[in-house]
Amino acid sequence: MTQNKNNRKAQDKPRLPLTVTRPELIINGSDDSFRELVHASLAFASRLQSVREGYAEIIGLTGPQYTILISVGHLHNHGKLGVKKLAEHLCQSGTFVTTEVNKLVSAGLVRKDKDKNDGRRVNLTTTKKAQSLLSKLSKIQQEVNDVHFGNLSAEEFSSLRKIMFELVSSTDLALSLLRHLGAAHKLNLGNDE
Repeated sequence: MTQNKNNRKAQDKPRLPLTVTRPELIINGSDDSFRELVHASLAFASRLQSVREGYAEIIGLTGPQYTILISVGHLHNHGKLGVKKLAEHLCQSGTFVTTEVNKLVSAGLVRKDKDKNDGRRVNLTTTKKAQSLLSKLSKIQQEVNDVHFGNLSAEEFSSLRKIMFELVSSTDLALSLLRHLGAAHKLNLGNDE
């Protein structure tokens, strides 16, 4: 009798509609695990942003400037690095990256040299000042990053890296769809009882 009473109480509780329909994302008819993943991802992203802001603050930059600077520092070792390639690497707009690169140039941290083969293009490199800052910061980064990602095995790290790139791509598609659907279906909040 008690079990029937508990089942009725559970059935009486209002249940929101599922937020996903793909069977891979639904466990036992529920999207609770999916929602947990989303919320844990948001919490992780927030903390990751805070770590980035902390690194940036140590060397006197904003978070985006720090990310661009360290990316230039690493990527220019793999060949010519222009704004377009940097923007693609960071999954940011070229306009945003150009604006932030120009601030780093003004601060004496990044050099923009005209490409010898194409005068419309520039090659980005870090200056000695930037290299010195990033070298000093690396001691802190090593300790923090080793703790930050200390729970991952080599296999998990490899899988997570692959998954993140895939999720960035699918999230871009999801954002486009959201803009389209959102514009077409503005919800009229407050009229439903």
